[in-house]
Amino acid sequence: MQFDDNADLDTSEVKDVRGSRIPGGRATIGGGLVGIIALIMGLLFGVGPEQLGLSSGDEEPATAASSVNQVQQACRTGQDANAREDCRLVAVVNSTQDFWRQEFARRQGQYGPASTVFFTGRVNTACGAATAAVGPFYCPADRQVYLDLGFFNELRTKFGASGGPFAQAYVVAHEYGHHIQNQLGTLQRAQDGQQGANSNAVKVELQADCYAGVWAHNATRTPDESTGRPLITNLTDEDIQDGLDAAAAVGDDRIQEKFQGRVTPEAWTHGSAEQRRQWFYQGYRTGDMARCNTFR
Repeated sequence: MQFDDNADLDTSEVKDVRGSRIPGGRATIGGGLVGIIALIMGLLFGVGPEQLGLSSGDEEPATAASSVNQVQQACRTGQDANAREDCRLVAVVNSTQDFWRQEFARRQGQYGPASTVFFTGRVNTACGAATAAVGPFYCPADRQVYLDLGFFNELRTKFGASGGPFAQAYVVAHEYGHHIQNQLGTLQRAQDGQQGANSNAVKVELQADCYAGVWAHNATRTPDESTGRPLITNLTDEDIQDGLDAAAAVGDDRIQEKFQGRVTPEAWTHGSAEQRRQWFYQGYRTGDMARCNTFR
């Protein structure tokens, strides 16, 4: 995965609050893996924090810390994205939003941008306060994607993914898939509280995987608005395999087998490893968001 060295990165699309002190911060995570999955589901779909064991989130996020806004200082060009993990993620956010902005315009729609927040340990959101144990998530109430970059190491060590830069890009693109669903009204379908292999919650997650694949298909041909050239200049077959592997690693069956010792499809919220691979590849193969109808 390579970026145009001479491209300018738009750091305004990322809020870097790593190292911030969060006032109060009594967020708690309980219930083991099933609890974590439920927490992710709640944050994605706007369930109240008190229902999830999270703090109320009344406090405003703190921003006064010496390490805040690292990306604004260090991430200037595509060359920085090729050299640093956090700058690479800024570039992925830029590329993802460039694509969806242009795709919405092509379909006579208007894309509303979403910021990505880099945090460390815990963060306050409009969906409540959360710790890094929740994993990456999208909060529809404030239209922001939240990432603790330490998750990407856990994706390899805890969940068994092969890792790699594009595995990280897949995660970011998946969360932006939820942002697309939020704008289209699809995200609300998962608010029925149902779980299971055929639930709307699973269908929403698989569609977000497909949308991530659609972006990947188009990434090397989407012109960056500042240069007119694609920000991402090269994606290899190995990159795509890393994305497919990351999608499979967070399948419900893989996670349940690893942490519970058994697979219980009636409790699924994200889909099986094979389903997640298939829908990411469906988006990547076709490059067409219309082919991402998981609700049929």
